[in-house]
Amino acid sequence: MLTKGKENFVCKLRKSLYGLKQAPRQWYRKFDSFMIDHGYNKTSFDHCVFVKKFPNGKYIILLLYVDDMLIVGHDKNGIQSLKREFIKSFEMKDLGPTKQILGMKIVRDRKNGKLWLSQQNILRRY
Repeated sequence: MLTKGKENFVCKLRKSLYGLKQAPRQWYRKFDSFMIDHGYNKTSFDHCVFVKKFPNGKYIILLLYVDDMLIVGHDKNGIQSLKREFIKSFEMKDLGPTKQILGMKIVRDRKNGKLWLSQQNILRRY
């Protein structure tokens, strides 16, 4: 609805809107700021890989791909704490232990300390 005398006024958005071409950049900037504020560093080889090293030699690595993420590390309590902080700042859900990400199947044998990665389903498409 136009107000008489204000037809040429515009509104300045204070945040990006979903669907605009700037939205992914704004999402990454907000996420990056969150990670830096929580003591994580971006790796120089990929700015979507964040690492936090702890004095006891343990670490947490977070991999971000668009709006999917994978969190790995030695410190289960630290991972749970990070997830709680995410839930406070972002609308998200915890899908539990990873079984698949980006088309890669992940199988763990914790008892024997083994991990298998498979892209078998991706290869069948070609």
